[in-house]
Amino acid sequence: MRNVLISGASIAGPALAYWLQRKGFSVTVVERSPGPRNGGQAIDIRGVALDVVDRMGLGERIRAARTRMRGMSMLDSAGNELFRSEEHTISGGRLDNEDVELLREDLTAMLHEATKDQVEYVFGDSITALRQDERGVRVEFEHGGFRTFDFVIGADGLHSTVRRLAFGPEQQFSSHLGQYLAIFPMTNFLGLDNWQVWFQDGATGAGGGVYPVRDNTELRVTLGFRSEPVTYDYRDTEQQKQLMAERLAGLGWEVPKLLSAMAEAPDFYFDVMSQIHMDRWTTGRVALVGDAGYCASVLSGQGTSLALVGAYVLAEELGRPGIDHTSAFAAYERRMRPFVALNQALATENPDGPAPEESLNRAKNAISLDVDGSAD
Repeated sequence: MRNVLISGASIAGPALAYWLQRKGFSVTVVERSPGPRNGGQAIDIRGVALDVVDRMGLGERIRAARTRMRGMSMLDSAGNELFRSEEHTISGGRLDNEDVELLREDLTAMLHEATKDQVEYVFGDSITALRQDERGVRVEFEHGGFRTFDFVIGADGLHSTVRRLAFGPEQQFSSHLGQYLAIFPMTNFLGLDNWQVWFQDGATGAGGGVYPVRDNTELRVTLGFRSEPVTYDYRDTEQQKQLMAERLAGLGWEVPKLLSAMAEAPDFYFDVMSQIHMDRWTTGRVALVGDAGYCASVLSGQGTSLALVGAYVLAEELGRPGIDHTSAFAAYERRMRPFVALNQALATENPDGPAPEESLNRAKNAISLDVDGSAD
């Protein structure tokens, strides 16, 4: 039985583990965090990615967990309403389509539950070195020891360790999109009822939004600012909170309360909005999937869908009977690259707002799960 190590237990990793174990692989997932990650924003599953979760048997549960937004308001930096909509929201798009918006932590929990009995999970550890030859990949771990695997897959996000070890420094592949984003929870002090509120300072581009979750008992807060590249430690949350507080200082409405809650937030996400562009996602017996190989950024709204579809296609190709991994990896790249390009373009071609509906509809369906090639 061929064995595979997957680095990363967010979305792409567990989804890939699900499909690989069904094709007869022995799968281990290593994850730096001590358990499945909590927190994060509402994410979207769209187009072909919905077919993937349906094939996993998770479609009904995922649709039951979807957010129930009624609409949104847009405010200026002083809190004056500029417009409102009951047809779409910034986080989820049109409210009358079949796409599903749900909390990242809910999807992560479902994927973990669907795989934990068939997949070995190693939480609280990470990869520190890779050495591969024609027979396998020798992997060293942060907490000591080594193991050898037939394949290693990096599903470890924008700042992928596997990508750095196998392909080189992140700077070679990262494309800055000019924005930084923070996400954290707090109590629903505004009393919002399935309604989003977004705000922006026209002069600086700083702003954010709040929307209720968990039956309107909690808010998820998104804050952001525009900037050229900023030097910071992506594992130092206190430094990141201070940076965000400095950039949003002086904004009106309820921003001071949001910043105060941010300072105490136990679950906090902060990162640069950037994309990953690589000439290849595979080398020898190592491959990348999801954000590790082709991050489209939160601005595209398609990161989750790319992760789910990429995991499905990679497992399908690697699990074909009688095929060698070199041919399987080549087929994975050939099938995914047109799909990735269209979805990354949703962010780069529309830097100041959501992509046009026709562009999103084209991108989210631009691959077939059943044939070798892109859909027309």
